[in-house]
Amino acid sequence: MDERNFYTEAPTTKAADLNCPFCRSRESYQLRWLVRKKKDRLPGGADERDRAKFAKAQSYMLLLDDKVACKNVRCRKPFEISGVNSVAFL
Repeated sequence: MDERNFYTEAPTTKAADLNCPFCRSRESYQLRWLVRKKKDRLPGGADERDRAKFAKAQSYMLLLDDKVACKNVRCRKPFEISGVNSVAFL
């Protein structure tokens, strides 16, 4: 059984304060996340290995964005997101 069957997926956005490394301006950016919440029960047709995996599974958020463009009108350069974890457990 595929591990994705254990979760319900939903996209969401969260704000994060980031510093542009080029112009040093600090702005709030909306980052895209994928929220995977663990289902209440195990889907049908699962064997013992699937039950063990399901017992260890946790809800988590996965960061989808890896770059953002600076909001400063004079800069507008894309930069990589650093300082933000790519996976966050709920």
